[in-house]
Amino acid sequence: MWSFFSYPPEGMGFPFALGGGRGTFCDNFKCYSMVYFSSAKVDADHGGKIILPPSALERLARLNITYPMLFRLTNDMINRHTHCGVLEFSAEEGRVYVPKWMLGHLMAEAGHLLKIENVTLPLATFSKFQPQSVDFLDISNPKAVLELKLRLFACLTKGDVIQINYNEKNYELLVLETQPNNAVSIIECDMKVDFAAPVGYKEPQPVEPMETVDHDEQSTYDATTTELPTKEFKAFSGQGQRLDGKVKKSNDSNQTQLPQKQQVTQSKRERGIPNYNYVKGRITFARAKSLKMTSEEAMEETEEGFVPFQGNGQALRKKKRSKK
Repeated sequence: MWSFFSYPPEGMGFPFALGGGRGTFCDNFKCYSMVYFSSAKVDADHGGKIILPPSALERLARLNITYPMLFRLTNDMINRHTHCGVLEFSAEEGRVYVPKWMLGHLMAEAGHLLKIENVTLPLATFSKFQPQSVDFLDISNPKAVLELKLRLFACLTKGDVIQINYNEKNYELLVLETQPNNAVSIIECDMKVDFAAPVGYKEPQPVEPMETVDHDEQSTYDATTTELPTKEFKAFSGQGQRLDGKVKKSNDSNQTQLPQKQQVTQSKRERGIPNYNYVKGRITFARAKSLKMTSEEAMEETEEGFVPFQGNGQALRKKKRSKK
C-alpha cells in the first residue's frame, strides 16, 4: 500500500496526482539517460524529447489535453524544471528516458524520480542563444545549423543549456531569452533567432593605421649623389710569398686598368648604399638618376679604354713555301 505522501512503486503512478485535477496528466517516473534505452534513435540524446511508457499514452488519450503534447519536468528535491516534448511511448513501466543534457540541467542521476505533467505553451516568436565555447564560431552558417538541429526539440525554456551535435562534435547553447514567455513551443512557428558572443570570446583589438605620406613630401633619394667610401674592399689584393724565399715579380704592368671614368660609373651603380635620411614609419622609394652617357663621352672612353682583338696573332707552325 502507498499513500499520496509516499512515492508509488515502480510501474505505478498517481492517476491524478497532487494538484493534477481533471484533464491534467501528472505523474512521477524514474529517470534514465537515453543510453540505457536499447532502441533509442541516434539523435535522441541530442534533442529535447523524452520516451514515456505506453500506460502514459492510455491515460493521456482519456484526458482532454491540447496537442502537440508538451510536458514540464521537475526535480522537486532542488526545485529545478524544464520543458520537453515526447518522442515515443515505448519505455518500461515506471521509467522515463531523458536526454543527457536535460538530466544535467535538472541535476538528476539515474533512478531519481521526476515529476512529469502536461502543459500548454505559446508559440515562440524570438529566442536568443549564447554558445558556451568559441569553437561554435568555426561553423560557417550557425543559423542554418541551429534551424536544422532545433527540429529535434519541441520547446525551449529560458535558462536551459541545450546541446546540439554537428560534424560529430557537441556544442552547448544557453537559452538567454525567449518570447513571448519564458517557456515557448517551437513546433510550426515563425521564430527569429539571435546569438550573443560566445563565452570566452575576445574582440580583436583595432590596428592603428599607418601614417600616409604624400608623394610630394617624399624625400627623393639620389644614389649618384651619395658619397661613396674612399676605401673599397678588393678581393685577392694582398701579396703572396714563395716557399723558396724568392721575390715574386709583380705583374701590375701587364694588368689592364679600366678608365677612371668607367670605374666611377661602376662604383655608382653598386647596390647596398644606405639611406641616411631614413625616417621610422616612412617608406621611401629611391629614384636614381639615369646614367646615360653622351656620344662624346662614349668616344673618349673608346679612345682611352681597352679595344678588343687588336693584337698580332702568332702561328705555332709556319706554312711551307710552295715550290715554283
